[in-house]
Amino acid sequence: MTTENRPRRGELRIYLGAAPGVGKTFAMLGEARRRLDRGTDVVVGLVETHGREKTAALLDGLEVVPRRRAGHRDREFEEMDVDAILARGPEVAVVDELAHTNVPGSRNAKRWQDVEELLDAGIDVLSTVNVQHLQSLNDVVERITGVTQQETVPDEVVRRAEQLELVDITPEALRRRLAHGNVYPAERIDAALGNYFRPGNLTALRELALLWVADQVDVALQRYRAEQRITDTWEARERVVASITGGPESETLIRRASRIATRAGAELQVVHILRGDGLAGISPASMARYRKLAEEVGATFHTVVGDDVPGALLDFARGVNATQLVLGTSRRSRVARLFDEGIGAAVVHRSGPIDVHMVTHSEAGGRLRTGLTASPLGFSRLVAGWVLSVLLPALVTVVGVLVPSGLDFATDVISYVLVTVIVALVGGLGPALLAAVLGAGLLNFFFTPPLYTLNVHTPQNLVTLIAMVVVAVLVALVVDQAARRAAQSARARTEAALLASYARTVLTHANPIERLLAKVRENFALTSVTLLEKQDGVWRCVATAGEHPCADPDEADADIAVTADVHLTLRGRALPAADRRVLEAVAGQAFLALQQQRAAAAAARAERKAEATELRTTLLSAVGHDLRTPLTSIKASIGSLRAPDLALSEEDTAELMEAIELSADRLAGLIDNLLDSSRLATGAVKPHLRPVGYDEVVAHALSTVDNSDAVQVAVDDQLPSALADPGLLERVVANVLDNALRHGGPPVSARASTHSGQVELRIVDHGKGLRKGAADSAFAPFQRLGGDRDTTPGVGLGLSVAKGFTEAMGGTIRAEDTPGGGLTIVLSLPAFSVEYEEEGVR
Repeated sequence: MTTENRPRRGELRIYLGAAPGVGKTFAMLGEARRRLDRGTDVVVGLVETHGREKTAALLDGLEVVPRRRAGHRDREFEEMDVDAILARGPEVAVVDELAHTNVPGSRNAKRWQDVEELLDAGIDVLSTVNVQHLQSLNDVVERITGVTQQETVPDEVVRRAEQLELVDITPEALRRRLAHGNVYPAERIDAALGNYFRPGNLTALRELALLWVADQVDVALQRYRAEQRITDTWEARERVVASITGGPESETLIRRASRIATRAGAELQVVHILRGDGLAGISPASMARYRKLAEEVGATFHTVVGDDVPGALLDFARGVNATQLVLGTSRRSRVARLFDEGIGAAVVHRSGPIDVHMVTHSEAGGRLRTGLTASPLGFSRLVAGWVLSVLLPALVTVVGVLVPSGLDFATDVISYVLVTVIVALVGGLGPALLAAVLGAGLLNFFFTPPLYTLNVHTPQNLVTLIAMVVVAVLVALVVDQAARRAAQSARARTEAALLASYARTVLTHANPIERLLAKVRENFALTSVTLLEKQDGVWRCVATAGEHPCADPDEADADIAVTADVHLTLRGRALPAADRRVLEAVAGQAFLALQQQRAAAAAARAERKAEATELRTTLLSAVGHDLRTPLTSIKASIGSLRAPDLALSEEDTAELMEAIELSADRLAGLIDNLLDSSRLATGAVKPHLRPVGYDEVVAHALSTVDNSDAVQVAVDDQLPSALADPGLLERVVANVLDNALRHGGPPVSARASTHSGQVELRIVDHGKGLRKGAADSAFAPFQRLGGDRDTTPGVGLGLSVAKGFTEAMGGTIRAEDTPGGGLTIVLSLPAFSVEYEEEGVR
């Protein structure tokens, strides 16, 4: 068949959702109806409404192709009839659930393969898929939700879709939709809300869907650029390290590295290598600016000390397990690169598996920059000095010989002295001495009688030669001294930058000692840094960073004494004296941080004592009120019963007796909670676990709760038993029900379900619920769910005791917002299984 006669391949439009219930099928049917209204021939190949009335209503008016029936293992199933759709030959077919697995024996194993046949026949297809069914994300979704998805679709099938539409909804809105019965039937709502449809799960699934779609948008953009032959850069995502020198290009580097990290979805770290030659130093103002910029783009800022910049940079990158490096192209000139390949080239050659990005900037190739020698003058000046020490004397000689009229002897002497001074200024002592010797020899050979011999004829000539050497030495010494002063100044700037960084660490971090030692280890490329303190004659580790810390100052490669009993020990390499000066200051800062930390700990202990005092005061106040109220009621009732002049009917007597009983029960409950709270605090609760059903526990708990008729119980007696202590579990349920009735108000419902080896009991009320962010504090002692203005009786120990008992039994208890308003307490315990019975649990 020729290309002209081949039928057009249909277009696939997919509606992608983060979870069931977001509205994919609804949106797909809405599009089908819009196309039908525009005159397009549309049929429904297969749509699963799952009992959703609003979704089913959209099918009215759409032609539905009857499904085919298929048998498997004595059961009958319905599948999409591909042959019927092909015979019908519509323009558009609506096919739901692209990842569905067909009944064994079908022509195709997967529904997406059925869809491929429709597309090959020239039929456009509208379909749906959830992010958990994408093959590349299946394992990620399982780790997040704990649910294994058996049905998957290859990512490439979805990527080939001509149109991909994300159907998005917030987790809160989806949970409300679920709670209102718009997604699952009533018997599945609680289990779904408490497990797969938790807010955290839905947020993670939503992020996965958004990122996956964003990747496909990027692929579509690259495809478009390739088709349109666009080669210009369009700045539109592992761990990226950006190295800055502190020069004017640093801001460009940080921003460019941020874009690279964002596209890779990577963590970005900005590192500055501090060198002692001053070539890579950053002024405090620039350091603060670049640090702030790094924080603004979401990166962390680090400083590392090292004269071998490529080695220090690669050591840092490998230490943080970086996959990409971002460097600026060299600011050194082409001439300088002839003598030294530069930092960028050295890093590229030594980077190994780390990818290196070389970023161009306006400062590239600007100035001579090197520093790979220990000389204060630098490598390039040394090379230039040695070259000039040969060329300049030769040049002066040629000029003197070739000038026809000739120059007098004084001019020749001054010329060679000038050459010596120039070479001394450029190259220092060694090249200057060579220039002086060469100049003196050439002066004597070509211009001092007797000519063309090296004999010294007069004392004046000897003085001239000696003077030239002395001038060379003196000028060179001055130049070397100035260079060394500059190097010392650069070293001082480096030390100041480090000390400022350490001071900021001590002042701004919550755990300053650990962070300070970690920075020292990082900056000086050490194996470990440890702060030791002698207590009772024994060295003890106060804080450490790195592996293999020192246990005694004698084990250290470098030991810095802060006081007689406090030492900073370093292991990894011997340090020069200049580094020790910085480390002595660091040791003092560490000792200061230690004192501050201990002062803070003492203040915290004092604060805890104050809080304990306040807690006792609160307890006495609350207990005093709650004890006094029922005692007053009991005393008043007994007084009325004993009054000889008060004639009481049988009804009045019964009412007073009932009031006494209720007040006594309230007292008993209060005392039980106080005793239980005390037992939990002392660790005296020892549960005896055995299988117990939630149905019988809820029934027993209701018998101890006032207004129990307002509780709606929906606990299936066929649910697996929970592994719990029956007495403790009954107290937990009773406390939670009591709180729900008093603070949420009727109606209250108790529903149970099972999921992933856990049996859950959900106690739901529809009251005011908790204020935002108060879910964690709901289980703290003496917390009233209604706030400070709550006038209901109780001291706020019910949920605290419930939490303690539940955790003692190996379960969890948490608070959630009830969709539509209110509070839901979820009690989760392990389901009893044969394994527990084999371990001796009865």
